[in-house]
Formats: sequence, C-alpha cells, structure tokens
Amino acid sequence: MPQRPINKYTHYHAHIYFNESTLNQAIALCENAGEIFEVTVGQIHEKLVGPHPCWSCQIFFTSDVFEELISWLDAHRSSLNILVHPLTGNNLEDHTVYASWLGESTKLNLSIFQAS
Repeated sequence: MPQRPINKYTHYHAHIYFNESTLNQAIALCENAGEIFEVTVGQIHEKLVGPHPCWSCQIFFTSDVFEELISWLDAHRSSLNILVHPLTGNNLEDHTVYASWLGESTKLNLSIFQAS
C-alpha cells in the first residue's frame, strides 16, 4: 500500500497523473485547487516530463495549506493518482524515500536523477 502524505517539510509538489480520457478531469482539479487554495499550478503536460511515467500537472504548495489541500485533493481526485513529495534539494530522495501517494503508486523513471 502506498505511503500517505505527511506534513513534515516546508515546500511540496503534488503531481496529478492523467491520460487522454481523464485530461478534462485533471485540468478541472488543478484549476480548482489553484483557485481555492491560492497555490501555484504548473503546465498541463500532455507528454512525459521528468521522472513521471504519465501525463501530469504539478501543483507547488507549502506546509501552511498541506492538510487542507491534501484532504481536498484526495476527496476530489476520483480515479486520478497523485504523487506528493517534499522539496528537500535531493530530487532522487524526494521522488523515492519521501514520496507519498493519493491513489495508486506508479513506478517513476528515476534514471534522470543519475549522474551522467
């Protein structure tokens, strides 16, 4: 079972995963989260970006809104899976050790964090 998000850090990303059939649902979820919680919503990526194995949209937020936002996302995500991770400065650990999920966990492409 995926680890649930816990508020232990200052800054976070939530990555909402979607596909062609859930695109409109993901857009609405991200836009509503941005308006309700006054958080920064990134681009809607209809392609693979970074370590993410699905289309995604990133929400940047802080510990101040963590509890309310996470509860709201979980209640409104329907079938969408959401990766939540802190921003500690260590991308590999943020996306593995500190990663948590709303919904099902998904294997990430961690090779992008390996030194070239």
